[in-house]
Amino acid sequence: MTHQPRSIDLVAPSGYPNSEAVERATERLRAQGHRLENVSAAHRRHERFGGTDCERAADINRLADPSRSLPDIVLAVRGGYGATRILHGLDYEGLQRRLQDRPIAIVGHSDFTAIQLALYARAGIKSFGGPMLTADFGAEEPSAFTMEHFWNAITKPSFKVTSHVPQAQSIDVTGMLWGGNLAIIASLIGTQYMPPVEGGVLFIEDVNEHPYRVERMIYQLHQSGILARQQVLVLGEFTGGTLSEYDNGYMFETMLEQVRSVIRIPVVTGLKFGHVPDLLTLPFGATAHLVARSHGFEMKLSDYPHLA
Repeated sequence: MTHQPRSIDLVAPSGYPNSEAVERATERLRAQGHRLENVSAAHRRHERFGGTDCERAADINRLADPSRSLPDIVLAVRGGYGATRILHGLDYEGLQRRLQDRPIAIVGHSDFTAIQLALYARAGIKSFGGPMLTADFGAEEPSAFTMEHFWNAITKPSFKVTSHVPQAQSIDVTGMLWGGNLAIIASLIGTQYMPPVEGGVLFIEDVNEHPYRVERMIYQLHQSGILARQQVLVLGEFTGGTLSEYDNGYMFETMLEQVRSVIRIPVVTGLKFGHVPDLLTLPFGATAHLVARSHGFEMKLSDYPHLA
């Protein structure tokens, strides 16, 4: 499938990437006709980060510079850790003036969730949870599912997500879609970078977290009052957590039953979003109409920036 050539600005707010994956990704995107900017960000290294704090914040703040033309896509190089360290250094007023409600796709997931939460909380800027340069575009065999859904999501005014995973509860709700990586969301509770979303559709995912750690973070969302203000909690993929003999039957499903009994809002499962090869692209800040029944769910998404 071919797509209209786009201008793509690379940002590296977190860790530094694998150089071979960078080469694969940049070669593929250029071969497809896309124009890449700020590629040097994908080659920086400082300690375990993709540059110093100032350099990584500058990647984002370039978008506030009125002397520069805006790209079509802002693409995170990778996740890891480090985005939280630069939140205080972002030019939220300048970014808001330049980006709010503009047809630009700001895309990433994992640690990039911190940037997405902060941009919405401080500047009202909508973005996309979706693929990143190295893990997805730079994979040895990129997922056709991920690529198709990415280009569809960022170029259409609305689209639907469906799942055939059986659901324990029937719901029909409409609210703002927001969320991302659970550990990052939990880490920003009580800060100025947590959006005060009311009546939202909150989606979460994580990687390499044991079920008890997932439970603890969901309890943090619950006990801080955030979950009570949402209409539904939607679970994406939770991969990489390993059990031990000590768990004695305490599995992810056991944890989920406990969570359902406590949080008092519906829980929907089976969202294809997380640290997995087949990854949906989800517009953070969009209007979501979610209908779940015993046979699965359907979620229609609209009201988000998209490319012409």
